[in-house]
Amino acid sequence: MSLSTVAEKVEPGSGEQKPVPVAPQPAQAAPPPPPADTGLPSLALVANFHKLACDIDQVRHEMGLGTKPCSSIDIVRAAKLVKLKARRLTKQPAKALVGVPLPAMLEMKDGSFWIYGRRHDDGKMRLVNAVTRDVKNLSDDELAPEWGGTLLLFARRSSLKQEVGSFSLSWFLPSLWRYRRPLASVIVASLFIQLCTLASPLLFQIVIDKVLTHKGMSTLYMVILGMCLVGLFQALLTWLRTYMLTHTTSRIDVELGAKLFDHMVRLPLNYFETRATGQTVARMREIEQVRNFLTGSALLTGLDVIFSVVLIVVMVAYSPFLSVIALLSLPVYVVIGYIMRPLLMERMKDKFNKSALSQQFLVESIVGIQTVKAMAIEPVLRQDWEEKLAAYVGSSFDAVSIANVGQNAFQYVSKLSTAAVLFFGAQAVINGDLTVGGLIAFNMIFGQVTGPILRLSQLWQDFQQVQISVDRLGDIMNNFPESTSMAQAHLPPAKGEVQVRGMTFRYEPGGREILKNINLAIPAGQVIGIVGPSGSGKSTLTKLVQRLYTPERGQILVDGIDVAQVDPAWLRRQVGVVLQENLLFNKTVHENIALVNPAMSRAQVIAMARLSGADEFINRLPLGYDTMIVERGANLSGGQRQRLAIARALAANPRILILDEATSALDYESERIIQDNMRHIVHGRTVIIIAHRLAAVRGCHRIIAVQDGSIVEDGSHNELLALPTSLYGRLWRIQAGESAAA
Repeated sequence: MSLSTVAEKVEPGSGEQKPVPVAPQPAQAAPPPPPADTGLPSLALVANFHKLACDIDQVRHEMGLGTKPCSSIDIVRAAKLVKLKARRLTKQPAKALVGVPLPAMLEMKDGSFWIYGRRHDDGKMRLVNAVTRDVKNLSDDELAPEWGGTLLLFARRSSLKQEVGSFSLSWFLPSLWRYRRPLASVIVASLFIQLCTLASPLLFQIVIDKVLTHKGMSTLYMVILGMCLVGLFQALLTWLRTYMLTHTTSRIDVELGAKLFDHMVRLPLNYFETRATGQTVARMREIEQVRNFLTGSALLTGLDVIFSVVLIVVMVAYSPFLSVIALLSLPVYVVIGYIMRPLLMERMKDKFNKSALSQQFLVESIVGIQTVKAMAIEPVLRQDWEEKLAAYVGSSFDAVSIANVGQNAFQYVSKLSTAAVLFFGAQAVINGDLTVGGLIAFNMIFGQVTGPILRLSQLWQDFQQVQISVDRLGDIMNNFPESTSMAQAHLPPAKGEVQVRGMTFRYEPGGREILKNINLAIPAGQVIGIVGPSGSGKSTLTKLVQRLYTPERGQILVDGIDVAQVDPAWLRRQVGVVLQENLLFNKTVHENIALVNPAMSRAQVIAMARLSGADEFINRLPLGYDTMIVERGANLSGGQRQRLAIARALAANPRILILDEATSALDYESERIIQDNMRHIVHGRTVIIIAHRLAAVRGCHRIIAVQDGSIVEDGSHNELLALPTSLYGRLWRIQAGESAAA
């Protein structure tokens, strides 16, 4: 069945979609019905109690749950989306329910959730099932056999206003504060390690001043035993500190990475269109640099510097004069750091820019490797890569050279300080003001003070790098994401009516108008075609309908609702899109089709595949629907990828379907398979077809001709051909002549 018969077979606004005829299947036992999800409905009631909007479908979409029931951990995550704070407590006894803030939620042993609304005077608890609205009044003893001990507590968040435009290191602090207890344990362990370090000089002094002078072997045995015990204790504490720090920073990495990725994917489309992919990837990786600094070198070096104050007090107790001599080096360190900072910052920025360019070039080369090999331009790319790599290595060498100058200056000042301490310390020993053991202990303690100060030079270099990383991350975090609101999202499924009123669009302020004063009305269930020369604004119009772009003037309405006032995710769930080139993910065939609803059953996936004409070739794959698709679908033909893309778009049951050059690059056999199923695909939906092959839009209810950003024609195929100067008619005759010549 070709698309030319769609207009006669499908009327706008017609009833429910008829099932596609399928071959009879062997009888199978009916699968058990999926368990009813009581978690999100319960959360919606709790949110309503706190006067907050909660759209269950929107929450499911945001969390990627599909139709599967949610767990108590999912509810804690979902609570944040509806501006609630949630706390999950496990293994609670029934008596723990006395005095908890209400309403709360209880997870029963069968996996269901009940709202704990109140406690009666007789001690019984009133529990409500949010789905069935059943009510139970149970005492503690009656509840115990049914309740698994998991309790969810809720409170309204005081403020969730997002600060955009001021990204800094403070963005990391809430995550660090959340793990303050394990980090506090790391700090305590570090303090004990420093105390162990302080014990060594004192024990050395005892050996030199007491053991060697008085030949006290018993004292020597005690000192050696003490040193062994202190060393063992220090080794155990160091291992424990490393373990706690690694475990904590791994959890912080996951949290920060998830927050950054979530913000990145919510950015508007034009952010990605105006930046190279390689540079965005390079910016995303900078978060690890910052986290390593905050929870690694900065934390441990900072603790060492703080403990150095204690060591300085001990030094003063040994000799105030030598302490002054030793501490005279501190202002010199400050001056060196002040001089080196601008030089290092400039070279660090240049190093990052060169790294981002090489990363961008590498990504482009790998993605476009087929073009590279087809044109045999490997030598050209190799030369370009060597130039970019040489530029990066050169900028890196400059940065390391400047840092090396600073570090060596620090070390030289340290050696001068040590020499001064030995010189004046030796005089103090000769004059009898200090013992030999005291001088050695003082020098060892001074070395422990100098070590953190020297590490500060490296820390200072790391801090310059972190500032660059924060600046690069700010390019992502300082951009406003697309707005999401549960209040906006609480809308019924769309019927499919689309209206465009006086819409003008340009990509950037002051730029060329891509679309000019567009007015268009598409009734629900109508199939329209959009044709016109390349660059006339056809695809841009459909992107505006999806709210991927924002018009400069005018409105776009779906079912009479301005799309600027609704949640973008709700709108895009109503719109299915099939492009000329569609991205398939490195997942199974089943997972690619069920991408919008991972909980789809195999039967539902097969139904979508049959509707798009993909079931036939899928069954010929080695593992059928469980066949793994390689990156970008390279193990499938163009026609197979396109049919999978149509099945994936239909899986969401969209009321508006956009086919943007969906069949223009297909062979005639693949196009015929899709066209044969087109009547079933478009039935009951509003369909917008963009095509250069005019035969693909011939049977549409209406055909819109667009030229230079304006609608110049609107009518059926026959009406437009009857116009004497029709753009559509001219294009049709050109293609008809080419077909006849062929």
